[in-house]
Amino acid sequence: MISNQQSLNLSPFMAIYDLVVPKDNMLRQINELVDFSFIYEELQNKYCLDNGRNAVPPIRMFKYLLLKSIFDLSDVDIVERSKYDMSFKYFLDMAPEDTVINPSSLTKFRKIRLKDVGLLDMLIQKTVEISLEKELIQSKSIIVDATHTKARYNQKSPKEFLMEKSKLLRKSVYQVDEKMKEKFPPKSTTDELSDEITYCQKVIQTVENEEAIRNYPNVKEKLHYLKEIVEDYEEHLAFSEDPDARVGHKTVDSSFFGYKTHIAMNEERIITAAVITTGEKNDGKQLQTLIEKSHETGMEIDTIIGDTAYSEKDNIQYANKNKLQLVSKLNPNITYGTRKKEDEFEFNKDAGMYVCKAGHMAISKARTGKKGKNNNQKLTYNFDIEKCKICPFKDGCYKEGAKSKSYSVTIKSAEHQEQIQFQESEAFKEKAIERYKIEAKNSELKHRHGYDVASSTGLVGMHLQGAMVIFAVNLKRIMTLMKETK
Repeated sequence: MISNQQSLNLSPFMAIYDLVVPKDNMLRQINELVDFSFIYEELQNKYCLDNGRNAVPPIRMFKYLLLKSIFDLSDVDIVERSKYDMSFKYFLDMAPEDTVINPSSLTKFRKIRLKDVGLLDMLIQKTVEISLEKELIQSKSIIVDATHTKARYNQKSPKEFLMEKSKLLRKSVYQVDEKMKEKFPPKSTTDELSDEITYCQKVIQTVENEEAIRNYPNVKEKLHYLKEIVEDYEEHLAFSEDPDARVGHKTVDSSFFGYKTHIAMNEERIITAAVITTGEKNDGKQLQTLIEKSHETGMEIDTIIGDTAYSEKDNIQYANKNKLQLVSKLNPNITYGTRKKEDEFEFNKDAGMYVCKAGHMAISKARTGKKGKNNNQKLTYNFDIEKCKICPFKDGCYKEGAKSKSYSVTIKSAEHQEQIQFQESEAFKEKAIERYKIEAKNSELKHRHGYDVASSTGLVGMHLQGAMVIFAVNLKRIMTLMKETK
């Protein structure tokens, strides 16, 4: 159970924190910046208030997960560090002499207490609220993009993945003592995943028996990671791969296996909305949701900045309807067409007809294609086939034996024509420059907070990871902005 009253910490050693945790310590600043009581209010119905043993306060459990995201450490390592790092204990509202939790408690907290909690939207909402209260947000623009996160198992078979991680642990051990090769068990020779798990468990046990070696930081990190993976297979996967991850495409020639996080961020680099999907989802389809979620946080928006993926017709119409500027270039196929420059015919505006490379003018034209908002009609120009048969430029233009020769151009919608004009304006070009900011934010998420690879399996786990990581980077950005405005 949890108490429904705030408890006072009466430890005689609390003054130690004033000596060892400086005023400019990041964790001290986060504690002063954020009133975490909203976590208690959100989670109290997940606990019994009057029966059972006292549970670890939900705010403390949440803060453990936040520390895990800030410092990109395993459950075991974050708990281990909280034993001796006074800034951690201060952040966790512990007395210096308090004992720490068992790392397995974090798994239970994630599964039971955070289940069905809209944590992602709630934490983004909280950081934007703080930013607005501190008057840190002046812009009315949001920048949108999607960043990909590889599945934890990244299209390797479960056995291959375990083999790779156990190999990394052994290599880190050999760097300390090569004689350890004689103590490791023989490798599995079957294709059975259960045999590979058994082998990994023996490797883990072998390293744990060597006290002098297991405490080397590089060995300890690899050891804890392999243990978490083995436990994940045994408990979550039932010897299968990630059920929710999907193949997505970064470019025509490259793909990934995992998830996408679709992000909206203001020009002050505070993330205002996020939507987490499987890897194959289209970026542009998430735009309207990102705008609406950003509005719900209290953000005023008049401009959206994004790459070509967001300039589809539905989004242009949505922006126009809501009086928003969409700074997103049209697909070149719409702007310029798919035809090569050397294959283009000249348009004679006086006659209203196209003229071929030999100088022959079309003899008729007709509108083709179905009407409708998602259908682009074409104007088809027909040429005199008898002239085409004897034309000196017919190679590559006229196919021998063809009964007709036509030249078609897509009729651009009013929305596309307006967007083409807008993207040539100085206002468009000035705002488009801001897009680089979200590329830097994606890099920060991945390289400083471990967001390049999923920490667990499934969309539920990805939502939790995304919520904690985005909360962490938003808090760090808020503190940076506060220093800059002093």
